[in-house]
Amino acid sequence: MMQHYPILAIMTYFLGAFLIVIFGKNRTVRNAVGFLATAVPLCLLITLVKPVMMGGDIIAYWMGGRVPAGGYAIGIALEVDALSLFFGLLVATAVFAAMLYSFSYMSHDDNEPQYYTLFLMLCGGVMGLVLSGDLFNMFIMVEILTFAAVALTAFRNSVFGALEAAFKYLVVGSIGSSCILAGTIMLYAQAHTLNFAQLSAMIPGNLNLATTVAYALLFIGFCTKAFLVPFHPLAADAHGAAPAPVSVLISGVLTKSGLYGIIRLTYILFRTMNLGTVQFWLVFLGSVSMFVCVTMALAQHDFKRLLAFHSISQIGYVLTAAGLATALGVSAGLYHAMNHTLFKGLLFLCAGAVLHETGTTDLDKLGGLSKKMPHTTVLFLVGAFSISGIPPFNGFASKWLIYQAAYQKGVESGNIGFLLVTICCLVTSTLTLASFVKVTQSVFFGQLPKEYENVREVSFGMRLAMGLLALLCIVTGLFPGLVTTFLTEPAARAVFGANHYINAMMGAGYAESFGLADMLPVSFYSAGVWSPISWLCLLMIMLLAVAIVAVSSKYDQVSALAKTAAAAEAAAVAGPRYGSGSPAEGKYELFFGGEESVYSQVGGDDMFWGFKHNWRHYFSFMHNLHSGIVNDYALWAVIALALAMLYAMIIL
Repeated sequence: MMQHYPILAIMTYFLGAFLIVIFGKNRTVRNAVGFLATAVPLCLLITLVKPVMMGGDIIAYWMGGRVPAGGYAIGIALEVDALSLFFGLLVATAVFAAMLYSFSYMSHDDNEPQYYTLFLMLCGGVMGLVLSGDLFNMFIMVEILTFAAVALTAFRNSVFGALEAAFKYLVVGSIGSSCILAGTIMLYAQAHTLNFAQLSAMIPGNLNLATTVAYALLFIGFCTKAFLVPFHPLAADAHGAAPAPVSVLISGVLTKSGLYGIIRLTYILFRTMNLGTVQFWLVFLGSVSMFVCVTMALAQHDFKRLLAFHSISQIGYVLTAAGLATALGVSAGLYHAMNHTLFKGLLFLCAGAVLHETGTTDLDKLGGLSKKMPHTTVLFLVGAFSISGIPPFNGFASKWLIYQAAYQKGVESGNIGFLLVTICCLVTSTLTLASFVKVTQSVFFGQLPKEYENVREVSFGMRLAMGLLALLCIVTGLFPGLVTTFLTEPAARAVFGANHYINAMMGAGYAESFGLADMLPVSFYSAGVWSPISWLCLLMIMLLAVAIVAVSSKYDQVSALAKTAAAAEAAAVAGPRYGSGSPAEGKYELFFGGEESVYSQVGGDDMFWGFKHNWRHYFSFMHNLHSGIVNDYALWAVIALALAMLYAMIIL
């Protein structure tokens, strides 16, 4: 019976979308269908944890019962191994929480039936992608999820920038989908099959120019779905315009479909992760995405856009860990992928709650909401502590394992570059914490503006969805051993055990008939999350990271002297000022008693003026680079594809 669960999980989403089209005008019926359509797949996948995660089974479902004959796949197949089940559970959990939240959040919007129909179509597309065992079927699901996401981004078309964001997503997303289709066609022309397991047996030993180009096409196609650099501006635009539950799906679900595709492509379909050049490719791309997007987040003044850039920064952590090509690295990366779905989903729902009650996400207009929305404030702090890597929340556990994995890789390989990767991860985490200090102060603390004196706490249904994700953030942080034992380590074993996957789909001995061997012996050795010695090593690396940041952002002496002189002149004109009791133009200047009359350059609306001043040339470059013009973003996609093709042809 369990072999039918994968197709039932997928079809429940699509059936729910169909039923809402027919009966969706009645709110009670619509909500009941939406609840069941998201709860049933979650329950079905949870029942598969024991046989798949703990028992090591692989569930194969062949459409129409057309099982392989004569060593050749003759039908479309679904497969559930530990890796696909892991991502399926992430999808189902995020979707269920977003649906609970939507019942109250979307109740005042027009065209609710259309919203829920598109919502479930998007969910079905992502679930179909991660459970599919057929490359062309994966492309079909990519098309479904892409166009559903575009429509949901533009759903509130009266919101400024919604239609523009949807159009950008449509253009660049279509480029990514076209890359996946072209790569699929080229592989089919070479192997005359679309079955993923059969391709995984035939392709690795027969790489040629066509398959190399197909590799680059598929890689870039999945990168667009994960919004990795240089596709990160799409995420910011989409998140800024889309309703909060849709932001949860884009951040927690769509990005995971891209990551899943990249892992399947590099570890199983082409088996290229034993090459140091491919490891460098993934680690470099992940590190760049991690750092660039966290610095972009620091420069934001919109709540949701800030969260969007942080989302891609955290995806960079996952790709970096996966690029290490070690069992601990993959397990840590998957752990962080799960945590990202939980804490980023929670943060977007909190941002949606703020927007729902105040009508804005402008950080410069908000403040003091903890007095009016105490429950939302506490739940937001759980998400903020989690994403910032503060113990004992889940972000700390996964980031800590990533640090260890990168350090171990550097020791084992003798490559100092992996130590720099560890430092990059730590610097990114520090900047993430700094960014959320800013958000917390700007939104929930400080002075409450008069126009928000009548703000109230959001409904119980919205708080229930946020509370569910917050609880999972705490539980998965307190019990990392259970998470790794029952979820991430089995999934990592599946990544390195491609032969088991191929034989389960095509028959015993099929992989060995092509002379294939699994990539590496699997070892998950780590120092643990709470090891004192490991904490000491972490402290040393953090100090080194701080030193590097300090050196790279040298204080501008000339500018500093000029500013000091200007401050002194202003002080002489205005007279002595203490604390914040200054005229309007100087209300944010602070006096440091006992020292010379030098005033702080940190404004109340920007807690990190000094950092951005020291890095002003970098931020100016990034500002000019991100033009917001869709033609430029399409050009980035083409350039990225050309570079990926060139690199693949050189290294493969």
